[in-house]
Amino acid sequence: MSRTKKIIIMSALVLLLAVTAVFNFVLAGGASADAGTDVTTAANYFSTYRTDRTTNRNAELLELDSILEEADPSGSEYAEAIALKLDIVAAMEKELLLETYIKAMGYEDVVVSIGTESENVNVFVSAASLTHNDFLSIYNILTTEAGCDPANVNITPIGAEI
Repeated sequence: MSRTKKIIIMSALVLLLAVTAVFNFVLAGGASADAGTDVTTAANYFSTYRTDRTTNRNAELLELDSILEEADPSGSEYAEAIALKLDIVAAMEKELLLETYIKAMGYEDVVVSIGTESENVNVFVSAASLTHNDFLSIYNILTTEAGCDPANVNITPIGAEI
């Protein structure tokens, strides 16, 4: 398959994903007139965040793939693209692992975002508020499982008040 066809197919997939995110937002926004507005808004936040994150990562990976196809395998541009692609994949795996561990603590939904260019880790938890013990438990998971520095961790409850 030619490079142009691959780019067209991947662009169509990214566009389809973006359209899905828009429909999700519109349909969830229409349901907000119901009595369960707060729950819908919080759930919509998490699904929209995941959709946006997936769309952005797919676009980045597509761009890296096109660089890898055109670059000389022995050149520095190729090595940089491979390293960045591996960083993105490692961050994706780590985010999924941490989200699973934190959900296992009993939270309804969680999103973890790990920066590839910084050491920051952002955690968004589906909860109206978090106690000191909740924060400590989440910090413990992040430091033991991912080796995160607690100074670079931001934990934000996303609950009924949004």
